[in-house]
Order: sequence, then structure tokens, then C-alpha cells
Amino acid sequence: MRHRHGYSKLGRDSAHRKALLKNLSISLINSGKIETTLAKAKALRSVVEKLVTKARNAGDLNTHRVVFKELQNKEATKKLINEVAPKYNERNGGYTRIIKTRMRRGDASPMAFIELV
Repeated sequence: MRHRHGYSKLGRDSAHRKALLKNLSISLINSGKIETTLAKAKALRSVVEKLVTKARNAGDLNTHRVVFKELQNKEATKKLINEVAPKYNERNGGYTRIIKTRMRRGDASPMAFIELV
């Protein structure tokens, strides 16, 4: 039973789940909007919002190091700190939006767009 477990495992072990969320967050930062399953979008929301919150106090090298440690991608780190995060300086959370779109034809899994607001 998963009474108040806290997060969804997404049918993967911890290393695979971490790699999946890292790659999805890189894609979201680079493109601004991606389509994925609803469960992955809900798991990705907390990861991306924590990254944007860390990147908001840009200007110091330690911020770059902390964000790069999570993303492991130089281009995405630069874009997050220099372009994406400064747009949210006056906003206290809620940087992403999830829009339910369709049911996937192959396995009837609910799909959703996740985008940066």
C-alpha cells in the first residue's frame, strides 16, 4: 500500500526515474513546451519548479553549479539562469502549466502538455 507515499515511481527504479526526469526537464527548458503522459508531467512539475526557484537568484557561480548538478547540460543551464528564471522574479511559484490533451492510441494513456507559464 502506498499510504501518503509522496511521489510516483513511474514504473522505474530510482536511477531510471532520475534520468527520465532530468531529460524531460532539459527538453522543457530548451523548448518551453512538451507533450508527455499525465503522470510524467505531474512528476516533472515539482522538479522544474524547484530548479527555477534555485535559478532565480542568478549572478553567482554557486547558482550555476547547483543547477548544473541537477541538469548535467550546459546549454539548458545557461538558458534557465539567463533567460527563463529572470521572467519569474516577481512570481512565487507556479511556473508550469499542465494541460490535458488526449488519450494515446496505443495504450490509452492520458497525455498532457506541460509548459512554462
